[in-house]
Amino acid sequence: MTESCRVDVAGTISGDLRPWAPQQREANPLMAAPAEPFSCLNEVDLFADLSPQEIQALDVMAPARLFRRGELLFSQSQPATALFILKSGRVRVFRIAEDGKALTMAILEPGAVFGEMMLVGQRMYDNYAEAIEDSAICQLSVEDVERFLLSDPRIAIRISHLLGEQVARLEERLTNLALRPLAAQVASTLLKLGDAAAPPRFGQARTIRLTHEQLAGLLGASREATSKVMSDLAARKAIRQGRGRIVIQDRDMLHRLARSTA
Repeated sequence: MTESCRVDVAGTISGDLRPWAPQQREANPLMAAPAEPFSCLNEVDLFADLSPQEIQALDVMAPARLFRRGELLFSQSQPATALFILKSGRVRVFRIAEDGKALTMAILEPGAVFGEMMLVGQRMYDNYAEAIEDSAICQLSVEDVERFLLSDPRIAIRISHLLGEQVARLEERLTNLALRPLAAQVASTLLKLGDAAAPPRFGQARTIRLTHEQLAGLLGASREATSKVMSDLAARKAIRQGRGRIVIQDRDMLHRLARSTA
């Protein structure tokens, strides 16, 4: 680590500097610089307005921790007042109904921000969060959020946009559950999951990594009914299925099904 980096990091930790206002700058910003290391924060929309230097300094405040597949991040018995940022892997947020049935609230992809944090309107009360594959996750405390996020107007504005999008998604999901048949719910969910999936390489189609059981939990439906709809979609060439993988082949057909009411 260079001496200038030591100064920046030390200042950040001691509280003398805001992490996105480092005093050390490149002498010539037009000179080529080495590639920036991957940060836990540089693919999160919440921090899209920050410079690489600001993100690197803020990243010091949120080191990543590895959660193994099946490990709980938090639960009713072990709540956590924190803001989590998913760097890699996937996380399932779910609730347990009175009859013991698990209802999946969301399948989170890398870049997702979640957790029990009233300061930014995030509520996870009575929810569980489980790593459904090995995941690297950063964690910010209440003090970190209040000091380093809400004090920056760029991030505060993005937080308000994020909350608005969450409300819109919740309203859409409630409408689908109340008014749409299961086939329409499946089609709509697959389209959203496909959009959130990692970009394809070498012209390949986007692949959704999800089992029928996980999809059923996300829809609040039985596995048998969900599998029947998926088999029908596969027979109609709208999707192609593999072991825990779904490839969308006909988006137009899924769009038509997602809008259907019968």
